[in-house]
Amino acid sequence: MNTQDAKRVLEAALICAQQPMPLSEMRALFADELGPDALRALLDELARDWEGRGVELVALASGWRFQSRPELREFLDRLNPEKPPRYSRAAMETLAIIAYRQPVTRGDIEDIRGVTVSSQIVKQLEERGWIDVIGYREAPGRPALYATTPQFLDDLGLSHLEQLPLLDDQGTVPAALAAGLSESSDDAQMPLALASQEVAPDADAALATALTLEHPIASEGREFIEAGPATSMEPQA
Repeated sequence: MNTQDAKRVLEAALICAQQPMPLSEMRALFADELGPDALRALLDELARDWEGRGVELVALASGWRFQSRPELREFLDRLNPEKPPRYSRAAMETLAIIAYRQPVTRGDIEDIRGVTVSSQIVKQLEERGWIDVIGYREAPGRPALYATTPQFLDDLGLSHLEQLPLLDDQGTVPAALAAGLSESSDDAQMPLALASQEVAPDADAALATALTLEHPIASEGREFIEAGPATSMEPQA
């Protein structure tokens, strides 16, 4: 198969995919005849081919996908004018703390927020696929450690945790993070991201309130036992 035909096959598969496609699935398209380097070269060519068009090819934490460009959201929103349910301020604060300080326990989150973390909030974030238990701290009671998932990054349109907006000297969260979560609720822009959910209007203020601490993400040297295989934050191979 020549390069042009291979690119057409890959393009069709990506357009028809219902979720980000990892390299392992792309290799299956070609019966493992194309390696990772060859596939990445094709992906780069496809991204260039679609420059200046209404959709773009992006690399996310769990793979690659085509999505509409952010500047077209106001037009695509007219097809879905219904206002989706909103996340609460408490849920956004909890998510922000996990995102910037992972891995953390519920006790860590409560220490930062100064209030008890509702089990319903944790369950909501887990069901949305944004957080998961990655292990247990070696401390009395062995509390569960929470971290964000590749789905969380996919929904923000990111491929690495390091791409999260940095906090400034006052610990203020850039509007880009809250806006990214809000904007990705558009089904047309993010096919599988944040469907039928919206961030509360004061989410940015809530994030800033919760995150009067330092970036980047760190475990602060605490020992813990992994719950299973480590979750990769790279586009999956």
